[in-house]
Amino acid sequence: HPCRNGFNKETFILSVDVGTTSIRCHVYDKEANIRGLCSTEVVLLYPEVGHVEMDPDELWRGFITVVKGAVQDAGAHMHQIEALGISTQRGTITTWNRTTGVPFHNFITWQDQRAADLVKSWNRSCTMKVSLCIIYVMKTLYFLSRQKRCLAASLIVFSTQHVTFPVAEGNCCFGTIDSWLLFKLTKGLIHVTDYSNASSTGIFDTYQMCWSGFFCSLFSLPISIFPKVVNTDHDFGSTDPSIFGVSIPIKSVIADQQAAMFGECCFDVGDVKITMGTGTFMDINTGSKPHTSVAGLYPLVGWKIGSELVYLAEGSSADTGTAIKWAQELELFSDVQETSAMAYSVSDSDGVCFVPSFSACASLMGLKPSTTKCHLIRAILESIAFRNKQLYDTMLRETRIPITRIRVDGGVSSNDFVMQLTADLFGKKVTRPQHCEMSCLGAAFVAGLGTGFWRTREELKKLQSTDEVFVPQGLPKGGAYCPGREYIPVIQSWESALRRSMNWYGKP
Repeated sequence: HPCRNGFNKETFILSVDVGTTSIRCHVYDKEANIRGLCSTEVVLLYPEVGHVEMDPDELWRGFITVVKGAVQDAGAHMHQIEALGISTQRGTITTWNRTTGVPFHNFITWQDQRAADLVKSWNRSCTMKVSLCIIYVMKTLYFLSRQKRCLAASLIVFSTQHVTFPVAEGNCCFGTIDSWLLFKLTKGLIHVTDYSNASSTGIFDTYQMCWSGFFCSLFSLPISIFPKVVNTDHDFGSTDPSIFGVSIPIKSVIADQQAAMFGECCFDVGDVKITMGTGTFMDINTGSKPHTSVAGLYPLVGWKIGSELVYLAEGSSADTGTAIKWAQELELFSDVQETSAMAYSVSDSDGVCFVPSFSACASLMGLKPSTTKCHLIRAILESIAFRNKQLYDTMLRETRIPITRIRVDGGVSSNDFVMQLTADLFGKKVTRPQHCEMSCLGAAFVAGLGTGFWRTREELKKLQSTDEVFVPQGLPKGGAYCPGREYIPVIQSWESALRRSMNWYGKP
């Protein structure tokens, strides 16, 4: 009890975000202030070219370390923690022994490319012909009904996230990071995941809200090895008292991008969240129905809380933070905080275009003797905003949902040049929060609502802290406001560079 032995009566919400590069834990008070924090690095393993793994035992030790460290940093005691929320990276999987809890292998991360060649062969070979009958039927249904879902089913394209491996039924559990952590935290009492994490695996049917029978049969996967899929605010039980000395109620489990969406309070249809980190993820709240895209947006479950089911449509691009880190390693700058001022120090990129695609063919085009470091930095930062514009235009065209507000988080959002140019190109104001760790906050918000720590979503909106609002600045066109107009020819040049780069590794 909080009053026992004269200890402080104040209680807190604990939230852990297991990311790709770090594990973070925050201790939140009633005002959503971070009272304590702790983080540790995630060590990625590269046993072979294209293989990206994580050691499950190291991840578990890191999880325990940050929880204890954050509570200590807050000057609090474990019994003051009212609830625990967990946010995790998506699409990272492992299998483990149901009896002993020992993993059969390392986590295979969402970045892993070991199946890339296999996927390519599937997508162009007769393996896909297994589905031709279904595809023909779905195209016919689309012609008759004009329902995009039917057309989407006719456009089956495999990705590396669809690839798994044959497993034996019986003592085997399959799961994402959240499933495995819950199994460990409860000493094997539960084998579950939430809808947001399940929908991000590529083998979950977001329409039927169950594991996809099509993919399970295709890969010979017994349904019994999969975790039960439950609500985001499900009562996940409590941590075993032997782990932290007390039992802490686990009140939320949610995938990282969906957690960031909730942390940004994007509760209404048309709310958009952009996270610019290692890559860029743009999500729009599509309400109670999944959006079916035929041009690259992915339908996801945002969260299922009580009877409320919220869907998102997501577009993404790789190599956002990666491009900036690469430029730093080339010593184009020493401190990332310099880059915005460097970009503003020149009026344009001097005709230089940067294509940020390290997994395909990244390139710099239009270099001249007059090109300086500042021109290169401006071209790199412009490319990030241009990719944002591409995603934004796709989202507008595909969803036809009026965008109500745009909130941007992630490490790259601290760059004023990228933020201002994004606002100019969108022609809409974009808002940056004071704290960029929105995944942690989102998991905390869901957990806190579940315990009554916070009572309503309106209360959560009032707790939001805004660092800066970027308003579009543009040239007037016939008296009308036309943001980003001067960038039209620049974007056209960049798109030309993009097309040239795409075919670089093709046969001459």
